[in-house]
Amino acid sequence: MDVIVETSGIRKHFGPVRAVDGVDMAVRTGEIYGLLGPNGSGKTTLIRLLVGLLRPSSGSARVLGRAVPDKAILAQVGYMPQANALYEDLTVRENIAFFGEMCGGVSRHRVDELIALVDLSDRADSLVRTLSGGMRQRTSLACALVHKPRLLLLDEPTVGVDPQLRVAFWDYFRQLARDGATLIVSSHVMDEAERCDRLGFMRQGRLLAEGTARDLREKAGADTLEEAFIRFAERGLEGGQP
Repeated sequence: MDVIVETSGIRKHFGPVRAVDGVDMAVRTGEIYGLLGPNGSGKTTLIRLLVGLLRPSSGSARVLGRAVPDKAILAQVGYMPQANALYEDLTVRENIAFFGEMCGGVSRHRVDELIALVDLSDRADSLVRTLSGGMRQRTSLACALVHKPRLLLLDEPTVGVDPQLRVAFWDYFRQLARDGATLIVSSHVMDEAERCDRLGFMRQGRLLAEGTARDLREKAGADTLEEAFIRFAERGLEGGQP
């Protein structure tokens, strides 16, 4: 499969803090790639580098065949930030329609389809400022999906979502991948990691290991992904890395 996202030695430093510290990765078309690690491990910074919101301190990234940052690719990329970027004085429907228009326009049917997917049909005409945190999270996801992007960058997309709806989201993510979309999903929830095609374990800005969930468990000699992560982290410490 074609590589749709590729980084080479990418780094982002904020003063003495090495938020991303020399990450090499390649994500293929139609793949669900999970970035797994604790809060502060660099997942959000790496995603923001890929979407072009940050410039790397060194190294490089290519997305959809182009070096980022590049405005030309934005209409083909869906980005859901960890902190909601919604207009609080617009309704759920208006927010989703607005983001669709920003990417070239979408039909009313598509907007309604996404509202139903995130289970907000009964709040479609509510102002975002009246919504709970979980409802805002669901609205933000709908905004990222509305224009049917080729690449989705989802930063902790299921935080604050109830378990039943979380399963529905992942079923939809899998359908998107079957239809040819590529997803990079950050999470610190181990059971979500099992749903990804491949994983990258991150800790303190570094990519500790990559592979399928099964491969990572076998390489670490562990029964669970949580155990595997801990063992890879310990090996990193022994080798003088974070």
